[in-house]
Amino acid sequence: MGRAPLWALLALPLAALVAAPLLAVLAAAAGPLGAASRYIVGTTLPEMLGNSALLALGVAAITALVGTVTAWLVTACRFPGRRVLEVALLLPMAMPAYVCGYAYTWLLDVAGPVQTAFRGATGLRWGQYWFPEIRSLAGAALMLGLVLYPYVYLLCRSAFAQQSLGLVEAARTLGQSLTGCFFRLALPMARPAIAGGVALALMETLADFGTVQHFGIRTFTTGVYEAWFSLGDRGAASQLAACLMGLAAMLLVFEQASRGGRRFHATTAREAPLRPAPLRGWRAAAACLACALPVALGFLVPAGTLLTLLLQVGDPLSPERFLPFARNSVTLAGLAGLLAVLLAALLGWAARLHPRPAQRAALRVAGLGYALPGSVIAVGTLVPLGLFDNALDGWMRARFGLSTGLLLSGGIAALVFAYLVRFLAVALSAVEAGLAGLRPSLREAARSLGAGPAASVLRVELPLARGSLLTAGLLVFVDTMKELPATLIIRPFDFDTLAVRVHNLAADERLAEASTSALLIVAAGLLPVLALTRASRPR
Repeated sequence: MGRAPLWALLALPLAALVAAPLLAVLAAAAGPLGAASRYIVGTTLPEMLGNSALLALGVAAITALVGTVTAWLVTACRFPGRRVLEVALLLPMAMPAYVCGYAYTWLLDVAGPVQTAFRGATGLRWGQYWFPEIRSLAGAALMLGLVLYPYVYLLCRSAFAQQSLGLVEAARTLGQSLTGCFFRLALPMARPAIAGGVALALMETLADFGTVQHFGIRTFTTGVYEAWFSLGDRGAASQLAACLMGLAAMLLVFEQASRGGRRFHATTAREAPLRPAPLRGWRAAAACLACALPVALGFLVPAGTLLTLLLQVGDPLSPERFLPFARNSVTLAGLAGLLAVLLAALLGWAARLHPRPAQRAALRVAGLGYALPGSVIAVGTLVPLGLFDNALDGWMRARFGLSTGLLLSGGIAALVFAYLVRFLAVALSAVEAGLAGLRPSLREAARSLGAGPAASVLRVELPLARGSLLTAGLLVFVDTMKELPATLIIRPFDFDTLAVRVHNLAADERLAEASTSALLIVAAGLLPVLALTRASRPR
């Protein structure tokens, strides 16, 4: 297998550095059960387990169905509006789940405009008619599914676009219809992309706090917050967070084990892209509706609601006061996206070129932070960084009589590091999906022509994986723009972001005033989404 180069060996200490906050949480969870932990185990733990499991199943079903079907339709079929919907299907990525939940509860609650109009039209009073309860487990699953399905759509669309035309033509000559090609050929070959997208959606679901709290649903994440902030027991919160880490680890191990030794890259030499088949009549209308409905429910309705509230009330601050919020959010998101891509590429290629147990373990450990709430990662980040700052400050005082203050834990470096721990799994999943589609024979051909391992990666595989790397960076960018708990805890004094502004206003039920900052978050996420669609379009 050969000796691993220095850059591959760096994957181990870098993964350990990223895992430091997780290790801090585990260390705090290793203690005995306290009074708060015993109370949670005896009272609310079964409810949290049941709600978390049902919520995860609902989100998995919604994201897998919507993401896979829409990706196949826009890739393999040609119907009116396909080009527009191909871009629009990514728009819900820019919509935070908690903002989507705020908008729908404002619309569909008893005092909202929908039920008010219904009562005015029918003359019925509340209690005399049935209306679906939006503040429910099913409603929370729907909100999360509507904004998380683009993870599956994006990875599946790239996988379908990379599949060889020769395979589809061979299946068609054997009598398979377009639907048969989807179920018997395209779907099995896109399985790593589907599993990766669903795994990201599930880890995001397990870590969500804003949506489930607003909907009044008790999950593991709300239990962590209650133990940490209400009961004041860090050990109990860490023990619940360790359970979340275990669930994320089981999810990742199951996905990898279910692949077995199967390979999912094409073996044919024909590289012509898949040609869309024209649809007509009711089939074209059904395909258009199937692609338009997720866009309408996941983006147009909540964005339209926020825009209406903005025009009616809006934030009392003047427009120029919003520039610092936007600048802070974009700066943090850009730094986090760039660092996440660099680290994910290093870990991904280290495990690909030198598939030793250590490299594979580093890959898995580095991605576990996505299943933890942002506040837990924030505290786990502040503990080691605070120890380092205090030790350095004490040494500088004793040696030179100078105080260094809080160099790391008091600035944006700690915040960017927390984002990296939180969202590295997003970049890793996108990079791994892109690398899984590269045939090993390409690198072997480069090696036979005299190129070394690093040269074969830089000159052959890196250009081919450029779309996956861009996907990884932009996914982290958009997620960082929406991140709230870690920002609230770690941000320096007087360093607010758009997400913090939305939270502060929405917590006081001032959704109309929060609409301005919420729309700015959506607008900031639109340009990366559009650039991502353009860059990943098959050529």
